[in-house]
Amino acid sequence: MEENSESNVNFVPCVKWVRRGQASENPVKVQLSKDELVQIIKDTKEKLCVSSNGNEAMEGETSNADQYNFENYDENDDAANTASLLGISSLAELPTEAEDNFSESDDSEKEDDIIKKTDNLILVGHVEGDASILEVYVYNEDEESLYVHHDILLQSFPLCLEWLNYEPNMPNGNYCAVGSMSPVIDVWDIDLVNVIEPSFTLGRAASRKKGRPHVGHTDAVLALAWNKTFDHVMASGSVDQTVLLWDMEKKVPNTTINAFNEKVQSLEWHQLEAQTLLAGGCDNTAKVFDCRTPDTYQSWQLDGEAEKVIWNPLQPFMFLAGTSKGSVHGFDCRKGQLWSIEAHSKEVTGLVLSGQCPGLLVTASPDESVKNVGFLRRKRSDVGT
Repeated sequence: MEENSESNVNFVPCVKWVRRGQASENPVKVQLSKDELVQIIKDTKEKLCVSSNGNEAMEGETSNADQYNFENYDENDDAANTASLLGISSLAELPTEAEDNFSESDDSEKEDDIIKKTDNLILVGHVEGDASILEVYVYNEDEESLYVHHDILLQSFPLCLEWLNYEPNMPNGNYCAVGSMSPVIDVWDIDLVNVIEPSFTLGRAASRKKGRPHVGHTDAVLALAWNKTFDHVMASGSVDQTVLLWDMEKKVPNTTINAFNEKVQSLEWHQLEAQTLLAGGCDNTAKVFDCRTPDTYQSWQLDGEAEKVIWNPLQPFMFLAGTSKGSVHGFDCRKGQLWSIEAHSKEVTGLVLSGQCPGLLVTASPDESVKNVGFLRRKRSDVGT
C-alpha cells in the first residue's frame, strides 16, 4: 500500500517565469567521459557520508549512505556498470562525431530544441513519486505551444525557485536557484542539458573529519529573492527562522536576520530601493528591512501566517500580504494597513500584481481557484478552477 501511495504522488510545489531573451538559443548537451563520471561518483559518495555523519542525534540509526554500493565503485572496471549505480550511465559518452543539436530525431523535434526569442521559459519544481525534478518548459503564445524542453534531477524536494543571471567569475548567464528540504541552496545552469551537478551552491554541512564548519541555514529553505541591482546578493528564508543575505561571489552569508519567531516563507526586494527587503513569516507578521541596518525594521501584524508578500510595482510604499486564513491585506509603509479582502476559503499561496493595469491582482489558493481581486474597488471575481 505504501508503494502505491508513493507512486501516486504527483504535484508542482513551485514555479517561476523567465523573461524572454535570457536563455541561450542552443542549450548545450553535457556529455561526460568515464573519468569525469567516476570523479562525480567519488564526490557524491563524500557528500552522502558527510550528510549521514553530520547529525549526532542519528548515530543510533542505520545509515543509508552506501545504499548504491559506493564502497566498491573503484573495484569495478566497467564504467557503464559504475554509472548505473546512480542511473546516469546515459550521460557518460566517449567523444564521437556527435551531432551539434542534442535531438537525433526529425527536423520538427530539432526545431523544438532551439529556444526562440519569442519563447517564454517556465521553471517548474515537480515531484512525481519519489523523484524531485526541475523542469524547463517552453511556452510560445503565438504558436500555442507548451512543452518540457529539458529537466534536471534534484537531490531534494523543491520548495522555491528563483531565476538569476549571476555566477561568480562568469559572464551573465541563465540560472535557477532551488530552495529545498535541504539547508543548502543549489544554483543550476539551465542553458545546460543533462547536467547532474549545480553550477554552485550556497551553504554546506559541517564536516568533523575535514575540520570544516557549517555554513548557511540549518533547515529547509522556503524562500529566495535575488537582488537585481546588487546582482551578487541573494536573500533566503528558512524553517530555521532566519533570513540570510548571501554574497554569491564569496558564497557565504554576509548578514543574518533573526527578527522572526517562526519560519520565514516569503521574500521580495524593492524594485527602486535595492537595500529594502520585504519578508513574511509564520509568526503572523510582515516585516520591511533596510538591509544596511537590518536590526531596525518595521513590522505589521496579520490575521494568519504570511504565505506570500509582494510589493506594488505602481505604488512604491505599498505592499500586499496573502495569509493562511485566505485573506489579502494591503499596507502602506508610512500609514499601516489600508484594506483587507477575504479572497479564498484556504490559504493564499499565489499573489501577482500587474505593473501596467492599476489594481489588477490575481490570487491563487489550494481551494482550487484563481481569482481576479480588484482591490481598488474591494471586489473579487473567479478566473478559473
